[in-house]
Amino acid sequence: MSLWDRITGEFIDVIEWTTDDADTMVYRFERHGNEIKYGAKLTVREGQVAVFVNEGQLADVFPPGMYMLETNNMPIMTTLKSWDHGFNSPFKAEVYFVAMKRFVDLKWGTKNPVMIRDPEFGPTRLRAFGTYGIRVADPAVFMREIASNYV
Repeated sequence: MSLWDRITGEFIDVIEWTTDDADTMVYRFERHGNEIKYGAKLTVREGQVAVFVNEGQLADVFPPGMYMLETNNMPIMTTLKSWDHGFNSPFKAEVYFVAMKRFVDLKWGTKNPVMIRDPEFGPTRLRAFGTYGIRVADPAVFMREIASNYV
């Protein structure tokens, strides 16, 4: 890590998710070392919610709006005080954005035909396929049960 990266890592973050990708359900805000600083500004847009994970536990779910986050990472001070951790803060915080829109026209199907034995027709090959749509109803439950490797 360069000196410039180390210096810019001490600034307070502006956390937001802007994308044109229509297929992303969950986006993790990338922050070096997961050290989101105290006072970071979180902007959540319409059609998404933000899930705040503080020190490994789901702390809060934010609906659309602008928020100030409170973590144990104080700019500059936390880095100086964490010399025994190699100047890496032990206080980890993460933000995940969850798209609340409907994901439609998702396809499913059997890759290969399934062989079944029918008494009237004998061995028969059976295939199935279709489309479905999904939407996240509860972001906290979704993060705990479906995207559980994040939280």
